[in-house]
Amino acid sequence: MTERKGTQRRTGKRPGTAASRGPSPVRGTRGHSRQTRRRRPSRPAGLAGQRGRLTIGLVFILFGMTALAGRALQLQAIEAPAYASSAASGIQRAYTLHPDRGQIIDRNGTVMAASEPAVLVFADPLMISRNGVDERVSMGPLQTQKAAAAPKAIAKVLAKYLGGRPEDYRDIVTKRDPDGSLARYAPVKRHVPSYTYDLIKKDLAAGKWYGINTTPDPVRSYPAGTVASNVIGFVNSEGQGAGGLEYALDKQLAGTEGKESYEASTYGRIPLGRATLVPAVDGTDYTLTLDSTMQLTTQNALAAAVESTGATSGQAIVMNVKTGEVLAMASMPTFDSSNLSAATSNELVNHAVQDAYEPGSVQKVLTMAALADQGLVTPDSHVEVPPSISSGGGTIKDAFSHDKLDLTARGVVAYSSNIGTTLLTRTMDKAVLAKYLKSFGLGATTGIGLPGEATGSVPGPTMADFTRDQISFGQGLSVTAIQQAAAVAGIVNGGVYHSPTIIKSARNGQGEPVKVPASTTRRVISAKASAQVRDMMEAVVTLAPDRAVPGYRTIGKTGTAQRIDPSCHCYRGYTASYVGVGPAESPSILAYVVLNNPVKGHEGSAVALPVARQILSVALPRYGVEPSTSKPPKAVLEYKP
Repeated sequence: MTERKGTQRRTGKRPGTAASRGPSPVRGTRGHSRQTRRRRPSRPAGLAGQRGRLTIGLVFILFGMTALAGRALQLQAIEAPAYASSAASGIQRAYTLHPDRGQIIDRNGTVMAASEPAVLVFADPLMISRNGVDERVSMGPLQTQKAAAAPKAIAKVLAKYLGGRPEDYRDIVTKRDPDGSLARYAPVKRHVPSYTYDLIKKDLAAGKWYGINTTPDPVRSYPAGTVASNVIGFVNSEGQGAGGLEYALDKQLAGTEGKESYEASTYGRIPLGRATLVPAVDGTDYTLTLDSTMQLTTQNALAAAVESTGATSGQAIVMNVKTGEVLAMASMPTFDSSNLSAATSNELVNHAVQDAYEPGSVQKVLTMAALADQGLVTPDSHVEVPPSISSGGGTIKDAFSHDKLDLTARGVVAYSSNIGTTLLTRTMDKAVLAKYLKSFGLGATTGIGLPGEATGSVPGPTMADFTRDQISFGQGLSVTAIQQAAAVAGIVNGGVYHSPTIIKSARNGQGEPVKVPASTTRRVISAKASAQVRDMMEAVVTLAPDRAVPGYRTIGKTGTAQRIDPSCHCYRGYTASYVGVGPAESPSILAYVVLNNPVKGHEGSAVALPVARQILSVALPRYGVEPSTSKPPKAVLEYKP
């Protein structure tokens, strides 16, 4: 066998060869066998590091995308309504719409109180700080200089027309919100007349200053001045009723505020933006029973009497006896509702409803009405009147000195005898007397609807005997002028009482009728008793020729009462009064005059009667009352025993 060297070299053992690791089957060709070694491909250097970084990057990208997706979900699905609302509020503008306050007019249509056009002036401090330049626009040097001067210049214009000093407005035109940003709204002044703002606007336009605007804010005016001011009242600086009917009817007169809101950009209102409008509802208009012409006549007559007698105050009421309507209600001293700052506390009081006082001898009308209704007295009843009588450990006397008098009940009223009235009243049960006083409306408000109305005070059915004696002639109780006037009116009106009213009708802001308190009616005495009381009262007028009203038969009663001084709880000073009614045949108009603490004369017949007579002489023909066609009957005042 021949050896092949080549083959031996190929099969010889060498380190690192396959033969050294043992045989391995190899498929060969042509019958030859070979040994080979399988090798795994070698990895390039750094490949593992690149793959790790790629994995980490992908993780971060995935995490970021997840976070963004979550935030998008939060913004678009969860918080979308809140962001939308916030965005909407950022462009939303809203303003209050002020209603017109209702008018107050007299029975003839004369305006007593009304609202005139005026505005609320307000500033936009942010706009002022840029002098109108849009926030998204960069200001140049000249614009910046102009804007820096704007607050001072605008404050100067405001002070020129609204009063005060420019410094008073600097804080307003530079006002900031709680977060420190410049405000968009800062009120300057309310109730500025429209013509005043026109002057402000003209000066601002001339100087090319921006940032002052207005909204409607009507101002209250009182064209009648002092006429019925104590009844009409007044409003405060905020336009709210603060006295008289303005206060009592404030809610109805004020109306209801409205609101306008719309979307706006820096450049103004967005044409197709969302907008809402709730219109303001104007206040209710009131028509009073007062007659401004009669009111002026009454005030002038009362004012002259207060001045001539040196009285501290006075009140006068003119009333329609048949309806209870108050035609005039005067209180002196008085004030001008348009110039409230000049008024004193005494001038602001409506003495006709707020003062409670002892009425004096006018109360004898009520006493005689109760006695006549009970059948205890007629005009011709006889009364022996001594110089004085004892009562409760004291003595009752008349205002005039006399010996024993033999008087009729008519004479007792005509001469105004306290003693005679007391003796007649002692025939009546005290509980019955108390019931009549309550029926006449004493001791309670009348329901006339004026603020501050006093109730007065009357004793109850268990009153002491001496109290009954005092009440009979008008002391020991207290009344208001409106109570006393209404009581006398009911007594002489055939015995039918009408509660006094001062509001005739009303219409709301839509022009629809509004229900107002109506007069209540009740019978207090019989028609027969009413006629008997009128008989007695006419004797008061016929007692002296100068008490009559020319052309008319009238009836009346004087009153002079000592006044209680609260400082000493004693009697000091007087209340002088007179109630007159005409015509005697069919009473239509009543005039009641009261003077408080007169010092130049104090008797009702001397200081109050002439005023009521003057008022009646105007009122009777004014309201179409025909002159009397008969003469008063001869009054029998005394009798022969």
